[in-house]
Amino acid sequence: MRDFQLLGRPPAYGVQGMVATSVPSATLAALEVLKSGGNAVDAAIAAAAVLAVVEPHMTGIGGDCFALVAPASGGVFAVDGSGRAPAGATIERLRAEGLSAIPATSPHAVTIPGALAAWELLRTRFGTKPLDELLRPAIRLADEGFPVTARVAWDWRRYAATLTRSEAAAAFYLPGGRPPAEGRIVRLPALARTLETIARAGVSAFYEGELAEKMVATLRSFGGVHTLEDFANQRAELVEPIHTGYRDVQVYECPPPGQGIVTLAILNILEGFELGAMDPLAAERLHLLAEAAKLAFRDRDALLADPRAVPVPMERLLDKAYARRLRELIEPERALRTLPPPLLEQASDTVYLCVVDRDLNLVSFINSLFEPFGSGLCCPNTGVLFHNRGTSFRLDPAHPNALAPGKRPMHTIIPAMAFKSGEAWLAFGVMGGHFQPMGQVQLLSAIVDHGLDPQAALELPRISAYPFDLEVERRVPALARMGLQERGHAVLEPSAPLGGGQAILVDRRHGVLIGGSDPRKDGLALGF
Repeated sequence: MRDFQLLGRPPAYGVQGMVATSVPSATLAALEVLKSGGNAVDAAIAAAAVLAVVEPHMTGIGGDCFALVAPASGGVFAVDGSGRAPAGATIERLRAEGLSAIPATSPHAVTIPGALAAWELLRTRFGTKPLDELLRPAIRLADEGFPVTARVAWDWRRYAATLTRSEAAAAFYLPGGRPPAEGRIVRLPALARTLETIARAGVSAFYEGELAEKMVATLRSFGGVHTLEDFANQRAELVEPIHTGYRDVQVYECPPPGQGIVTLAILNILEGFELGAMDPLAAERLHLLAEAAKLAFRDRDALLADPRAVPVPMERLLDKAYARRLRELIEPERALRTLPPPLLEQASDTVYLCVVDRDLNLVSFINSLFEPFGSGLCCPNTGVLFHNRGTSFRLDPAHPNALAPGKRPMHTIIPAMAFKSGEAWLAFGVMGGHFQPMGQVQLLSAIVDHGLDPQAALELPRISAYPFDLEVERRVPALARMGLQERGHAVLEPSAPLGGGQAILVDRRHGVLIGGSDPRKDGLALGF
């Protein structure tokens, strides 16, 4: 039972529908769609479009998208909305420019944006509402303006330097030459006009025609090799989700090039430990989480890539016997110190949302620019801010994640879903770049192993064992910190909260939806 003398939110409850997003205006837009007869997919698209306006450092139509859908009729479907490298992007070409890695603010970091293609695939395959209706709230906010919420303002200020990399980005996203303060109204008229065009002419208007011509011209002016053909060839795909069992639930993730397989690998390792018998914030439990994550991320950095371009040993990585061998490497009283160094740096600009409708269709949805404000490169004619997911590519031809024309880079964004007794039970996700698998594991374990509701589980203090030392949020008790240090962990306090998540649990026994939204963000879970 909740202690009402402790700070924290109650979970949200609903019967006819539930939405959880990282900004209240997106939650409200999605709820209106549900109330007007739309389903969970319709509502998710409307929320994602609003977030593309009101959380511009985290997401946008210049980014990528992944989703899991569990229709009430049964099954789980995964949508891959990741972008591909331009046909002219080669290791040889970039090395000839003197590059040994792809800079975050380089046009070479911009793969073809896949988010809108994913939204359209979701809408036509599972939705019921026309696109213009779903984009209407986002268009209104971009045109008339929106108040900047607290966490968004804090992030905007921290990452404002990225916006100085292009004149258009500074003009649109630094009004008056500075990041907007909390509570200030921001308008994005160029983006509003672009969204209006897409609402009127369809998603194809983004990938072909005048909008595409303007975006390609912008990217090429910065030195990119993008072409109109690259944009026209972008497609989202329905793909087979991957899954594993953890305790009495089946956990589903999108397959590579996303890192959802890392979540499943960590869960497979942890399944052999009695976490439920431990205090959720005890050093012994946090140590096991950290060690399992280190081993799973080691495999990710060595093996994860686009499976259409190179073989990815998914069966091996998900094999319970392999997890058992990894588990045997973990010592309860001593941290592993012999892992290879990480290949990637931390990044965390993503939005995650989930929706359940009256028919119990579930959607787990994530959209991202990768690093804060993406590449910082912006099209002056469309207001589109381009992501920089291509920085994940390696310029080493021997690495599985090596750059190649038309190839998709390794992705960090991962929606998740869990089933119980063969029925969809939990839609969940935790934002935060490379942290996401570890955040998902901590959230799911809190619900499954410790019986917490989604809101309480999201509010638990977190740790991160990637990419370098062990980051521990300041709310973790001092005794646990000391225990982690005694085990050999180099304990650091993160400069920002670890991730931010949403979750909706379907309580079929009582006919109730239970939602939570992470207080690390500005978000809100609401049901009706």
